[in-house]
Amino acid sequence: MIRKQEITTFEFPEGAVIWDVRDTKAYTEAHVKGAVNRPIAELTADSLTQVAADQPIYILCGGGSKAPRAAELLDGIDSSREYVVLMGGTRAARDAGLALEQGA
Repeated sequence: MIRKQEITTFEFPEGAVIWDVRDTKAYTEAHVKGAVNRPIAELTADSLTQVAADQPIYILCGGGSKAPRAAELLDGIDSSREYVVLMGGTRAARDAGLALEQGA
């Protein structure tokens, strides 16, 4: 199941699995605190084995175009999971004053 949530109103739950699907260079420049880099080109069924089946996976990108595609790709691999697209991505998070980190 794919849900959408505006990143500016999202309250990051403790221990949330947040995947930033941008390339490594963009991720390193700035990313939402707690996000893990999982480039869209590297998403596979094996990626999903690293996350408990009952845990939602929150997906974001830079501005909101790659995250929905990544969610559809993952839903095609395992439709029994919950995927939440964080709309607006890293740019909206930055513009809203959310904490961003740099580095890998």
